[in-house]
Amino acid sequence: MPDPISWAGVWPYYVAIFLGAYLAGSIPFGLILTRLAGLGDVRKIGSGNIGATNVLRTGRKDLAAATLLLDAAKGGLAVWAASRIGGPDFAVTAAVGAFLGHIFPVWLGFKGGKGVATYIGCLIAASPLAALAFAAVWLAIAFTLRFSSLAALLASLATPFVLVALGAIQFAEVFGLLTALLWFKHWPNIGRLLRGTESRIGKS
Repeated sequence: MPDPISWAGVWPYYVAIFLGAYLAGSIPFGLILTRLAGLGDVRKIGSGNIGATNVLRTGRKDLAAATLLLDAAKGGLAVWAASRIGGPDFAVTAAVGAFLGHIFPVWLGFKGGKGVATYIGCLIAASPLAALAFAAVWLAIAFTLRFSSLAALLASLATPFVLVALGAIQFAEVFGLLTALLWFKHWPNIGRLLRGTESRIGKS
């Protein structure tokens, strides 16, 4: 923790990094792409979510893929740029800002996506090895149990422990927070998983 004198000089930079990352994270690419494609408001179909999974329900795999990549990129670029500017302290600040921007975007009345793609993008920039571990867990769960939501939940749950094992304690703490927020946003999915009504991959 910086001493009071040094903190007084640097806190405006942390605020600027956080706000910049938040505004980048809050860009609703799923909504923008579907509207540009003439498909209307993606929030009025399926789950009402602005993420890639709901965009896929429009029948446009290309738009869903683009949404996934852009939602990941806005998190990854925010963390990468912040790291280049001020190292790990700025990077974790940007990760929180970008993730909060996606799940609580100011442009949409703070009603955003569930954050998986942006979480992954932030993780790739923070620790590529941890991102590979996330992908491995996600793929294992998705291919065996065929629940996308469960795969994301368990992969995110493993992430802070992987970061600790890699010695990235600061990132582990921050991704622990992001994991908790991601689980909060997936609460309806958790309820459906417990009731046995959650949709499997490849089924409506």
